[in-house]
Amino acid sequence: MISIHEQINVIFGYMHGLWRYRWSSLVVTWLVALAGWVYVYALPDSYLSKTTVNIDTSSVLGPLLSGLAVGTNTREEVNVMTSILLSRENLLEVIRETDLDLNTQGPHDLERLVRQLSSSIVIKNLSNTKLPGNIYSISYESASAEQSFKVVYNLLNALIEDTLKSGRMDTVMAEQFLDEQIAEYEKRLGDSEQRLADFQKKNAGYMPSEKGGYYTLLRQHQEAIDGTSSALARAKQAYNELRQQLNGESPLLGTNAFSTASAAKLRTYQEQLSDLLTKFTDEHPDVKALRARIADLQTNGNPDSSPDDTTVLSPDEMASNPVYQDLKAQESRARIEVGTLQLQLAEQRQKLAELKKFADIIPQVEADLVKLNRDYGITKERYGALVERRESARLAQKVGNTNSELIFRVVEAPVVPLFPSGPNRLLLQTLVLLAALGAGLGWSIFRFMLYPTFVDFKQLQKMIDLPVLGAISLQVTPAKRHQRRVELATFMVGVVMMMIMYGGVVVFRQQGSTHVRALLASFGIQV
Repeated sequence: MISIHEQINVIFGYMHGLWRYRWSSLVVTWLVALAGWVYVYALPDSYLSKTTVNIDTSSVLGPLLSGLAVGTNTREEVNVMTSILLSRENLLEVIRETDLDLNTQGPHDLERLVRQLSSSIVIKNLSNTKLPGNIYSISYESASAEQSFKVVYNLLNALIEDTLKSGRMDTVMAEQFLDEQIAEYEKRLGDSEQRLADFQKKNAGYMPSEKGGYYTLLRQHQEAIDGTSSALARAKQAYNELRQQLNGESPLLGTNAFSTASAAKLRTYQEQLSDLLTKFTDEHPDVKALRARIADLQTNGNPDSSPDDTTVLSPDEMASNPVYQDLKAQESRARIEVGTLQLQLAEQRQKLAELKKFADIIPQVEADLVKLNRDYGITKERYGALVERRESARLAQKVGNTNSELIFRVVEAPVVPLFPSGPNRLLLQTLVLLAALGAGLGWSIFRFMLYPTFVDFKQLQKMIDLPVLGAISLQVTPAKRHQRRVELATFMVGVVMMMIMYGGVVVFRQQGSTHVRALLASFGIQV
């Protein structure tokens, strides 16, 4: 590990080595400084012309026309216009207006001038939340104050004129585009309506009704069948219960009404009559014949029985049984309800069977109809939107003829600059001084690396890797000391003179620049 003493010796050795080449280092520093200062003086003055414009997009008519007129993204429009402002056509126009093309010798020089102008023009967006609209600054820097003013002035006029013209032209072009689109969609809408009408005419029997589509109708029919079947089962149950009650009652009142055989025969005839009435009407011959037999049985008793089995009743004893008659009426209504439900169930099953026959046709028809309706609806919706947009565009155009949605306010008008804006000679001259000092120090380090010196025998031993037998101390005579003092004073004077020279260069930088450029111009040198 290297001790502190050794480290100090190493540092002292480097300083001694650098000090050894101090005179050549001072010369290099002076040469670099003088050359750099002269070059900075020779740099031509540049003049910056600038303008600031506020493009207000918050028009008073905006809220009034909301939903009525077509709203444009004016902020995006301004951004586009700033890009257009630096287009080749606009730059060529600026070059012609400012006579910059007078010194060009051909298309190559003109193209070079366009690229140079495009890179020199600076457009910045200075917008903030305090002011409405967009605040833009346009600046241009050149060697001529008049030229920089003309360029910025023409750019400002081009920005205002092109933006206003673009706003009006965009509305007119939008209306023309909408007219073309409306005509196209009108034709497409007519074609869609004709296709829809032809399809409905072709598939008249398979179109969905107001109740729903195919599967909805299928489900409704099945639910209706289930409901009718359930109602029929309940009606049959009620009918059978009424028949059982009816069988337990005698049709006539009396102590000796009918014999057992006659009552049984009468119930049999009545059951047969009920069965016939479920199939035929009252005018059917079988129904009439059976009614006659029932009437005869009620009047004369059982014609097939023997005289001992029958008892003839008096008119008072032949009175009708009201309970029996009431049950008979209920039984008749129940029978009619059963027959009605049976017919209804048969019709519903028949309709369901017919509907199932078109299981492969109706769903496809409905799908095609949905597609046609969807296409027709989209076309109609877009057609209506286009018509509404066209009316809004016309309204916006009428408004634009009297009031512009963009309001330009020139916050800072361009002026001919009186004082140069650059180059920053103070900064450049300071950088030249630092570069000169660095060059002198680098020269000393370079010489020391080529021809190293040693102030300690240990450094020498480490470098040559050989044993050092001894060291002899330097004895400085009085004359040598005086010489060293003179050399040190001379060196310090050189350094102080450089600092004084730097101060003079800084203080008289404008006058010095004028004289140096005039001197170079007298020799025909252009920097």
